[in-house]
Amino acid sequence: MAIAFDTLGYAKRLREAGVNQKTAEAHAEAARDFIMAELVTKTDLAAALDTLTLRLTTRLGGIMVAGVGALALIIKLT
Repeated sequence: MAIAFDTLGYAKRLREAGVNQKTAEAHAEAARDFIMAELVTKTDLAAALDTLTLRLTTRLGGIMVAGVGALALIIKLT
């Protein structure tokens, strides 16, 4: 996952708001390292949705096979 985060612009905005340079730079780096790492992109969501769809389809297929097998057994026994 690659997300562009302008740490220089972020630190500059903090300095303009009255935060000293060292603190502004540390805050910008912390935001990049910790906050940006938790963001999810559309690609991440699409991949998760594809995985979930495959799991649900497989599970439904298994349930269908078990149901048809049970029905066939009931029919055979009666």
